[in-house]
Amino acid sequence: MRIALLTYSTRPRGGVVHTLNLAEALARAGADVTVWTLGRGGDDGFFRPVDPAVTVQVVPFPAVDGETVGPRILRSITLLGNAFPVGDYDIAHAQDCISANAVPHCVRTIHHLDQFTTPELARCHERAVVQPYARICVSAAVAAEVEAGWGLRPTVIPNGVEYDRFAAAAYPEAAPARAAWRDRLGRYVLAVGGIEPRKGSLDLLESFALLSRDHPGLNLVFAGGETLFDYRDYRARFDTRATELGLHPIVLGPVPHPDLPTLVAAADLLPFLSTKEGFGLAALEALAAGIPVVARDLPVLREVFADTVRYAATPPQAAAAMSAALHPDPTRITHGRTLARTYDWDRAATAHLDFYARCAATAR
Repeated sequence: MRIALLTYSTRPRGGVVHTLNLAEALARAGADVTVWTLGRGGDDGFFRPVDPAVTVQVVPFPAVDGETVGPRILRSITLLGNAFPVGDYDIAHAQDCISANAVPHCVRTIHHLDQFTTPELARCHERAVVQPYARICVSAAVAAEVEAGWGLRPTVIPNGVEYDRFAAAAYPEAAPARAAWRDRLGRYVLAVGGIEPRKGSLDLLESFALLSRDHPGLNLVFAGGETLFDYRDYRARFDTRATELGLHPIVLGPVPHPDLPTLVAAADLLPFLSTKEGFGLAALEALAAGIPVVARDLPVLREVFADTVRYAATPPQAAAAMSAALHPDPTRITHGRTLARTYDWDRAATAHLDFYARCAATAR
């Protein structure tokens, strides 16, 4: 079976990480897999090496000075759509709204649902839900949102997690790398995913301000942050509020792929206060490394994490939960590692291949 997976960027965002891991697992299962993507900012490859069994096609996407979000989205759709060879694959599987608009006759994974105010984005989001001929969600909670909003019933196939990679970062052999992060950052609380509204970064700032009253030696560290969208206003509000609170967050930006596991494993805890999520991959990576997680109390996160993390709905609750998590519960950590191990990319690939086969049979 010839399969094309389509994503919008080469940078380390959750959907891109999902795409590469799924592609490699499909290739291990014997599928002929090509990943199509846009090479933003001159990129000619992904943020990490990709298994040679997977073909990679990067469509150049040169920067345009002064281009705003709406026109950039439309240009992304046009360039990817013009480059993609319709008819060359048995399955075209879009992983985001840009690629689902670029190749409308596709399977679509709806990782999470958004509410956009930019008109081009709002229309892109709507078409990417209704136009594909088949849909996957990575959690039952998001599938229920799709059914409630559009009367459509996606198939649920959970993510995998790179368990061995993040678990190994907690082993004695990785102690020097963890110590290097501690030497650089001190004791720290780590947020993965950048500073943006969906990640609840302002709520985390308020929570950390409360936490630091009783734990003044902790630092707040942000890793990641590559995005298509313009969050400069939100970032300005974040910086202003940090100054008002007397906080000095450490913003690392994107972290090299080989270094991320030990950055996670050296943290005291990982807060995961997103306002919307489809699955929670970064938090599962932390659980694999044995790091406590405090998550926003969302149905999707309850579904994925069950009782392996602490939950909070408000900044005071999050501060209290983080304070408790600084005294790790060995039983909860063991359960978290066990849970993370169950989310396996090869199992996810098998479920995708079964789904593709049903799609092909329906088409015939």
